[in-house]
Amino acid sequence: MQHRQVQDKLDELALLPYLAPTGPGRGFALSAETAHALVDDGDTLNLCRDLGLDTAANLVHLEREIVLALLAAPRTLRFASAAEFLSAVAIRRNIVVAARATQLAFGTAEANRPQSHWTYDEDRGFTILPGQPLIEALTLATQPDAGNGQMYAFSCYRASEYVMLLGIARELERVNPPLLAALQRQWETSAIQSGAFHDVFLVEYGSLEAPLPPRYYVPGDRVWFRNPDALSSDASGYEGSWVIYLGNGLFSNFWQRDRPYSLVAKCLEMYHWRHGTYVDAEGDLRMNEAIVDAKVADTAANPAALATVVARMSRLRDGRGIYADGGCIDFSREFARNVCPGTANIVLPD
Repeated sequence: MQHRQVQDKLDELALLPYLAPTGPGRGFALSAETAHALVDDGDTLNLCRDLGLDTAANLVHLEREIVLALLAAPRTLRFASAAEFLSAVAIRRNIVVAARATQLAFGTAEANRPQSHWTYDEDRGFTILPGQPLIEALTLATQPDAGNGQMYAFSCYRASEYVMLLGIARELERVNPPLLAALQRQWETSAIQSGAFHDVFLVEYGSLEAPLPPRYYVPGDRVWFRNPDALSSDASGYEGSWVIYLGNGLFSNFWQRDRPYSLVAKCLEMYHWRHGTYVDAEGDLRMNEAIVDAKVADTAANPAALATVVARMSRLRDGRGIYADGGCIDFSREFARNVCPGTANIVLPD
């Protein structure tokens, strides 16, 4: 039955012709011909281009890209059930839709949220006012179009958490309302953030010992790009960049949602952070974005310089605390844990 449910989904997405022959209980995999033609060397960035998908206008096309990229994983991804596979696809779709709609003000020292739904305490973080739905609160905090148009101040790290949480919560509303209710109570009490957020809600795929291919991304992945420059990485907010992979070769831009990053654009921006740093009157290291933008434009107009910078930044990053020959590409990606009744493994703090 479970095999049939997955097969029906693959048929709905018109993906069966891309699969290797299989039988009940044997799982699903891309055929060798498909893998070579569409995801050679684990490169998923051009799936939309090669298949003529319009994932911005068509959510079925977005799900096609998600599933194809999952099937192209360099090591087999296993799901606890057919329901978990279907929920994983839905969560990734939800995350991409939320990330596309997210528009924020950049802030690392101070942050704010809609006062109609949120309150702040130094020990508990930003929590939900009793009776205000979590999904609505997350949407209003991150999507100006859903409220009065105001943009709220976030770091990219916290922004990525809200977008991931919103994608998970929307699927819990559909498949596991009791867990959503527990999540609601949690955020009325205390926010889960930073390392704890990763541990509770996310799975990390890839490692220093077994890195993912540098061009392998699945829509809905949370992705870390590391600033490989020791000096500029000391500027608050410029240690690196947390983004969501939107598909179609693009990564979220929480500050200018109509200008998502290509991998090349992200590499260029982060490389030139080293040229935009300065020390302010209080002795703090800051970033002059105008200088960065000018440097990016100059490099983009010079094919030889562009190739050099992209080659340098496209390397896998160095290990923690090391600033040597590595680039900005992380070894791993992050995605949501199981959410369905009976197999959910999101364990909230007591």
